[in-house]
Amino acid sequence: MKKYINKITTSLIACLCLFAIFSCSDNYLEEVDRYSIDSESYFNSETDYYNALIGAYDLLQSTYLNVIMGEIASDNTLAGGESATDVVSWQQIDDMIHTPVNSELRKLWEWMYAGVNRANFILEFQDKTNFESKEIILGEAHFLRAYYYFELVKWFGPVPLKETRFQLGDETSIPRSPVADVYALIETDLKYAAANLNYTAPQTGRATKGSAQALLGKAYLYQNKFALAATVLDDLIAKGPYDLVDDYNTIFENAGENNIESVFEVQYSDAEGAGFDCLQCSEGNVAVGFNGIRNYSGPFFDSGFSFNVPTQEVVDEFETGDSRKSVAILDIEAWAATNDATYGEGNEHTGYFNRKYIARKGDLNTGDPNLTNPNNYRAIRFADVLLMAAEAYNRGDIDDSKAQGYLNRVRARAFGEPNEVTSTGAVLTDAIAHERRVELVGEGHRFFDLVRTGRGTEIDGFTTGKNEVFPIPIEEIQFSNGNWEQNPNY
Repeated sequence: MKKYINKITTSLIACLCLFAIFSCSDNYLEEVDRYSIDSESYFNSETDYYNALIGAYDLLQSTYLNVIMGEIASDNTLAGGESATDVVSWQQIDDMIHTPVNSELRKLWEWMYAGVNRANFILEFQDKTNFESKEIILGEAHFLRAYYYFELVKWFGPVPLKETRFQLGDETSIPRSPVADVYALIETDLKYAAANLNYTAPQTGRATKGSAQALLGKAYLYQNKFALAATVLDDLIAKGPYDLVDDYNTIFENAGENNIESVFEVQYSDAEGAGFDCLQCSEGNVAVGFNGIRNYSGPFFDSGFSFNVPTQEVVDEFETGDSRKSVAILDIEAWAATNDATYGEGNEHTGYFNRKYIARKGDLNTGDPNLTNPNNYRAIRFADVLLMAAEAYNRGDIDDSKAQGYLNRVRARAFGEPNEVTSTGAVLTDAIAHERRVELVGEGHRFFDLVRTGRGTEIDGFTTGKNEVFPIPIEEIQFSNGNWEQNPNY
């Protein structure tokens, strides 16, 4: 079954004592031990570990929020929507005026910690029962914990760190760990995962050795550990089963899911609907509906809510002859004129939409078509791996010729023929940054690329010394009873 993570049901998650739905609580720790009476009686068979693993994967689906907010926070897109008061939390992030009182940042914090705790639940009881494939399940649990902690540290900086389940009361005693300590655990988890997983997953959508290596290389890159990043990414490129697909246009269609370029994908389906009061209940990619064309009528696409609209600046970033432009950016005025389509203009209408992640006609949807879209999120693509390796070799002053090779491999596909960058040094650094922007536009990476390379001021309203990270939700600060300080200048 392609989207294996959808096999688990809400009732089973509750039965597994994994976690309460955090969006309904006042504190991410508040309901951790609601079912703790029975937790020690679990993990008696391989099936128990497997079902718990599915529960840990389930929180990946909520990362639609991380992706859309990562774009809105950057210089790639504007918040959009129906009006300037439509999802106010996104509008504030777009304008860099967000505060600790922000419901969307609170959701991100809660959902990522729910993922951490579900992975911790497995690892806390890892020695209880033995079976043949346990190291693979444990490897995936380590990968997932690293994935969730990586999201937390890149969004919030220092965060509470624990390797067993968080318990009620921890918020007043466990400190926010330094960023270096969070990354140290991420590195340890990913090394374990890489050592215990294979390049081929037992089921489509599960993490692999390649997933762990790629995320480890990314974690190194975010810390400017360029030599380590170059080594692990080089090994992945040389030994992994991945390659660029020939046609960039196929990557983001349903038929192109989990292809040879996919190092890790978040799996979505239409298996379960959701409402606006419980977006995390959806098994679908909620971002697709939010990105969609407002009041659209016409061929190929379905309508949506017109958030996350690309700017003219990012459209102009594409070079002449770059085939990625028409795949990444939908020029709705040109499309409507040639396809007898109509549409509505929302807030901050730019005339452009994120074509990679807007709904297509024929997508299977059993619930609200804007909230249950089955389009997978391509979390780590091989093109990203090549560009990360190029950056590590260049910015680490290791080997510019090797950096050029990886960069030009990505460019050759984009232009249909060799279109080589021959520059070195700082000019090559800029060329790699440009390539990351146009290759990965719409995929949620741009804000963090700018921040980690010291270029955050390219974002309108960005304040150095403040906006490199986001504020800890005010509720978490309050419940910590003075244990956690707010991020600077919030």
